[in-house]
Amino acid sequence: MPVRRPKVAVLLAAFNGMQWIERQLVSIHDQSEVDVTVYISIDPSTDGTEAWCAEYALHHHDVVLLPYAGSYGGASRNFFRLIRDVNVEGYDLVAFADQDDIWHVDKLKRASEAIQTRHVEAYSSNVTAFWSSGETHLVDKAQPQVAWDFLFEAAGPGCTYVLTTKLAMQLKLSVLARWSELQDVSLHDWYCYAFARSHGHEWFIDPEPTMQYRQHENNQVGANVGIGSLLVRYKTIHDGWWFSQVRLITALVGKENDPFVRCWFPLGRRQLIKLSFSAWQCRRRLRDKVFFFLICWATAIIGKSTR
Repeated sequence: MPVRRPKVAVLLAAFNGMQWIERQLVSIHDQSEVDVTVYISIDPSTDGTEAWCAEYALHHHDVVLLPYAGSYGGASRNFFRLIRDVNVEGYDLVAFADQDDIWHVDKLKRASEAIQTRHVEAYSSNVTAFWSSGETHLVDKAQPQVAWDFLFEAAGPGCTYVLTTKLAMQLKLSVLARWSELQDVSLHDWYCYAFARSHGHEWFIDPEPTMQYRQHENNQVGANVGIGSLLVRYKTIHDGWWFSQVRLITALVGKENDPFVRCWFPLGRRQLIKLSFSAWQCRRRLRDKVFFFLICWATAIIGKSTR
């Protein structure tokens, strides 16, 4: 009797992706020991992405192009649209995909096996960032998870996420219920990780990289590599964006009344000082724990708005 292959719904968000999307789709179709169906949602583009994807879907029965539904203005809203509109019943797993990466041939197989053997509901992995110059860099997000990291960071690049259908359907219900508020969430991968962890779902972060994570000038969120990237991230914190997202996501996943959260919510100066002493529980990587502590103090002293 043949072994049943896991059925995977791959949700792919696209925008002006003509340079890279074909190579990405080839790497998805090349996945070993799984059956995939790719659902594509396109933010209105100017480089012919819609027409190319429509033609591609005509010749590939396992590719579905979602109908036009307006402009999203960013990957996060586009992914929320995919989560809302794709019927994932009948699939075993749901995976997210960007338009410009290259998946290793065993990416989904490895995720499926990890979910089954570790009895978890969600999987993500490290990635290898690469540039057109040939430079590569391991993006390591697989440090041990801590009690509250999900309120302050994602599990890693969302394009590595693979969820059980059970979790994906619960996530869909949350998206339907909070659709309006979710339009202000800038990073869908952060929200999805926060939703899963806050609702008691186990998540495994694989230290093995499972894809080539393309870096280029149009990346909405790229690899956190080098001093330049650190400065960019500091600016988003200094400008109030990051703390405002913390507040929003904390409320959306229903954690604002947790005793730990109530000590620092809603992130006034005094609360930021209290929060700084919980840095060890709020970020996974040692460098990020230290940075978290310092940024809480700096924001409290400078008095920049966190709203």
